[in-house]
Amino acid sequence: MATGFFALLDDIAALMDDVAVMGKVATKKTAGILGDDLAVNAEKASGFVSSREIPVLWAITKGSFINKLIILPVAFLLSGFLPWAVTLILMLGGIYLAYEGAEKIYEYFVPHEHSKHHAEDEILTKDEILVLEKEKIKSAIITDFILSIEIVIIALGTVLDKPITTQILVVSFVALIATVGVYGIVAIIVRMDDLGYKLVKFSNGKKGVSYHLGNFLINALPKVIKSLAFIGTIALLLVAGGLFVHNVDFLHDILHEIPSIITEFLVGLIVGFIALFFMKIFKHLFNKKGIKS
Repeated sequence: MATGFFALLDDIAALMDDVAVMGKVATKKTAGILGDDLAVNAEKASGFVSSREIPVLWAITKGSFINKLIILPVAFLLSGFLPWAVTLILMLGGIYLAYEGAEKIYEYFVPHEHSKHHAEDEILTKDEILVLEKEKIKSAIITDFILSIEIVIIALGTVLDKPITTQILVVSFVALIATVGVYGIVAIIVRMDDLGYKLVKFSNGKKGVSYHLGNFLINALPKVIKSLAFIGTIALLLVAGGLFVHNVDFLHDILHEIPSIITEFLVGLIVGFIALFFMKIFKHLFNKKGIKS
């Protein structure tokens, strides 16, 4: 009986070693998408009143955890029985991400009512602010869902030849890192100014290290958020373009001589504006129909 127990421990140790090795490989393979995930979600989690930043971020994080709980079992089942469905889901997700990126560019260059009213957020009622928060949280969770699918699928692809137990442990580990790691960093970013104010207060007016560091963090936050808005938009288009380039052989064959980052951005941009065009037509027809009725 003792021999069987130690043999079991040996098997568990071997499994953990295998998981650790494959976990490193999977994490390295998903590093790029994790970086995109960070940029996109940091931009989406910013722009709230200071007192609401952490509650909003926690709501998005919980949504991200739920996303992973939905995606993981479905990914294992589809990979085993309907592998073509995985590609289809990725492509649909790519269209949505490209649409979001193209819409941000369109809104930047073409003024519209939403942009004009955005500057008046400070005079909104508490209920209106909560409604806006819910909309932004919903948008962030949907985007997280699509990026999570990509992360899970890429991680799963590195362990497809391994036993199912190893697949589950490795992919679950990467999914956990994608949530805890990404949103932990996002929390640090959005609270930079609060830390800066505390450091300035701690300095008691003396212009020492804490005073200058605090002022640096306070002044840097708006620039970081503005940069993340830009990086997040580029990331959406790169992720979307990458999904098409790597899954559509035709695109991969005709564009293989162009640097991948340029190819992915251009494909994402084109797909995004095509999706935006059809969405505008759909909304126009829907609104026109609503007016007639």
